[in-house]
Amino acid sequence: MHQEWFRIGDFAIRGYGTVLVLAFFLSLGVAVFLARSAGRKDLVKHVVDVSLYSIFGGLVGARLWHVFVFNWDYYSQHLDQIISVPVAGLSIQGGLIGGVLVAVLYCRWKKINLWEILDICAPAMIFGQAVGRSANLLNGDGLGSPTGEDFGILYPPGTNAAYEYPGQPLWPAEIWEGQIDVIIFALLLVLRLRRWPSGYIFSFYVLMYSMNRFGMEFLRGDTPDWAGLSAAQWTCVGAAVLALVFLVLRRKAPQGLGFGTQGDGKGPLSKGKKRGGGKNRAGERNEVGGKNEAGGKDEDRGGKDKAGGKDEDRGKDEAG
Repeated sequence: MHQEWFRIGDFAIRGYGTVLVLAFFLSLGVAVFLARSAGRKDLVKHVVDVSLYSIFGGLVGARLWHVFVFNWDYYSQHLDQIISVPVAGLSIQGGLIGGVLVAVLYCRWKKINLWEILDICAPAMIFGQAVGRSANLLNGDGLGSPTGEDFGILYPPGTNAAYEYPGQPLWPAEIWEGQIDVIIFALLLVLRLRRWPSGYIFSFYVLMYSMNRFGMEFLRGDTPDWAGLSAAQWTCVGAAVLALVFLVLRRKAPQGLGFGTQGDGKGPLSKGKKRGGGKNRAGERNEVGGKNEAGGKDEDRGGKDKAGGKDEDRGKDEAG
């Protein structure tokens, strides 16, 4: 674990922060690629903008969720530390909620389709989460509970894990969660190969991530229990129920964009349509209504042409 890479004077370059920055830019790149691959270059600017704005909403949501949902027993006695970010943590669940709320406000402001934006960003979000779990490992947080055996992760002194469970091997909960996030990312890309009602890809993401986090919580050792389940598990239950309800209610909604669809959202490129909608090299009528490379109307040498006129190739009879 490397909590600090190096120092510039008294300023520490920390592993946690640098990996989170890397996760953001990698996930942004994925989102831009997915927008372009769906033929929606018009949404690329909005994807970039909403991602940048969501940083602030995500940080606020992550901090509030950590304070009021995960650790209110502590912060209710230390109110002065609520906004003291360097000595406290962040919650990925709160960050996602805050980021999505910012996306909702942005889409209403710009009058663009919220579900298209969320469907494009969903695979990028889970990819960023997978990379971000490496930051937890470097920082010694997001930790598992003791294995009770002679196997597990031993965190070095100075980390939260070593403070909570000194000298005890812990389950690699953050590592396994990140690995499953990569699998979810791959599954979302596969699901994008066909078209679903708009909002479905995002709902699949919420459902699968909630299942992943719910299971990993049984190995975690840093979240409080409420009625037998951790705060994060109750959040997962609520999110999964909402995702399932949404999938049922939106099953007859207009279909959204999938991977490799036309910009008008009418279907995959592989089903006969030309990528650029340009000229037809074979000389047949172009499916989008353009002229062929000969520049004129399609001609039928056997008689009348396709436009209903006489055959221009044969002309009048020479004998009169």
